[in-house]
Amino acid sequence: MISVGIVGANGYTGFELMRLLACHPSAKVTLATSRSLAGQKVADTYPTLRGAYGDMVYSDVALEKLAQDCDVVFACLPHGQSADICGKLIDLGAKVIDLSADYRYDDLGLYEKTYKLTHPRPDLASEAVYGLPEYNRKAIAGARLIGNPGCYVTASVLAIKPLVDAGVINPKTVIVDAKSGVSGAGRKADVAYNANEVSESFKAYGVTTHRHTTEIEEKSGAVVTFTPHLLPVHRGILATIYCDLTATAKDVEKAYSRYDGEQFVHYLGNKLPEIKTVAGSNCCYIGTAIEEKTGRLIVVSCIDNLIKGASGQAIQNMNVMFGLDESAGLPKVGFHL
Repeated sequence: MISVGIVGANGYTGFELMRLLACHPSAKVTLATSRSLAGQKVADTYPTLRGAYGDMVYSDVALEKLAQDCDVVFACLPHGQSADICGKLIDLGAKVIDLSADYRYDDLGLYEKTYKLTHPRPDLASEAVYGLPEYNRKAIAGARLIGNPGCYVTASVLAIKPLVDAGVINPKTVIVDAKSGVSGAGRKADVAYNANEVSESFKAYGVTTHRHTTEIEEKSGAVVTFTPHLLPVHRGILATIYCDLTATAKDVEKAYSRYDGEQFVHYLGNKLPEIKTVAGSNCCYIGTAIEEKTGRLIVVSCIDNLIKGASGQAIQNMNVMFGLDESAGLPKVGFHL
């Protein structure tokens, strides 16, 4: 049984890890840390976890204990804070999956420019493997540090990269118009995300400035105009992507055939997915349409931002790291209701 530690377990991604791992056949959460809630019962924060975790309490962050007692540690911390803690855990011999942005970039200068930070561990940043299993399985299997992709990035890159790699679109014409549920903002007290502000509304944010733009570009190979929007729903991302098509519909279908046999990425052809299709699952569904009058390809890509966009993908990476069935503990079917 794989012993799992979670740093920052009191947030939504930490909760989702605990919820999913409660049903994992080969892994068990043994340490859940939270500096702000240390000593308090996990079930007092998330009552739904009581059946699986009983009277487990959040512990303070003790890096030596995490490294000694856990086979793998998930870091669910804000960017900037995560890099140093993950680095210390690696130094202590732990395997780490980081859900922040700190170890995602190949180009460290691009990370530092995007996040306006000086990376404290450039040695590890160059070693870290980007945790998109559909593209990096071999490297993930041998890694000790994984940079888990961003949620908007996962939905976007899985849709864009096959097209760029196959040369069927002009990669300088890509527009990503993406919408996310409120859980994407995390578990925090902020008036902009309370029920009265979000309900019955819909807004764009981070226009021309959102940090996921550079990650999407680096990982997809496209030049991207990215505009995120806040949806008045709990979870889910729907990205509508526009790009100039340079080939045929059959070429598009062939490009997406790279996902044939994948357990969690499904190309639907001209059937367009919706959030209800994916919410509650670790799946990404992708559909396409061609606008004949403009020659543009329109791609719709949907994921659950907390699962395939964060904690589920992190578990998928853990499964690959430890040679397990990649789908272990991960839902392939969404809630629908």
